[in-house]
Amino acid sequence: MTKPRTGRFALGLTIVAVPLVLALLGPLFTGEPGRRTASFTLGDGHWIGTDFVGRDVWQLVLQGGRPVVLTALAATALSYLVALPVGLVGALTHRRWLEELLMRPLDVLLAVPSLLLILLAATVFSPDAVGLALLVALINVPDAARLIRAAATEAAARPAVEALRMQGETWWRMAVGYVGRSIVRTLAADAGIRLTGVLYLVATAAFLGIGVAPDAADWAVMVDRNRTGLFVQPWAVVVPALLIVSLTMGTNLLFDTALADGRRRDRAGSEARP
Repeated sequence: MTKPRTGRFALGLTIVAVPLVLALLGPLFTGEPGRRTASFTLGDGHWIGTDFVGRDVWQLVLQGGRPVVLTALAATALSYLVALPVGLVGALTHRRWLEELLMRPLDVLLAVPSLLLILLAATVFSPDAVGLALLVALINVPDAARLIRAAATEAAARPAVEALRMQGETWWRMAVGYVGRSIVRTLAADAGIRLTGVLYLVATAAFLGIGVAPDAADWAVMVDRNRTGLFVQPWAVVVPALLIVSLTMGTNLLFDTALADGRRRDRAGSEARP
């Protein structure tokens, strides 16, 4: 039972480590993109060829992961930073008007398709990487807040919360100390899925030229700009696309393995009790 779990964890760690290391440390090992040569060429010092304007693909790969990864991580963290207090307050408050005030505007925002909202925002202003992270975080807040509120409502209905309230415990102790700890596993499961969705949303926005320059060293931009020469020089498209897919697959595998191990430990602990 332990070996398969360890194997799955090692596999997930390996899958996610390759794109993550390239994204975070890649720019330290290269300067500006290499000199321009003939488009879509192999050899002449270019390990995996050049892109459609003659830039070295390997250098672009080393430089192009950090914008995607950091923007996705920042957007995911910001979405939970807003959604967590909103969801907890909505679940624990006894004031109906406050719950409606918090949740109903989020329902309106949830009704707008994510990509459409990004395109609409891009027509009003041209977001940079920070603006794109804020926009993607805003898009993810309604869904995250509803999930947190649903999980926290179930935990808040337990007798332990009522006992804490009767003992005069502070709202912070009840919300964070008990309810918050009770929904950690739900948040962990959601985080893996949400980070995957955010990665694809950030990559799609970059693919459409939103948040990045058209000639930027970015994995999603590389896929977009070089797809016309896919059958001439596939590495300029395949390598960045595989790195994005590996990052999302590895992240989900790590979270799934951690959650499965947690459930197994809980079962073992309950069976050990007299």
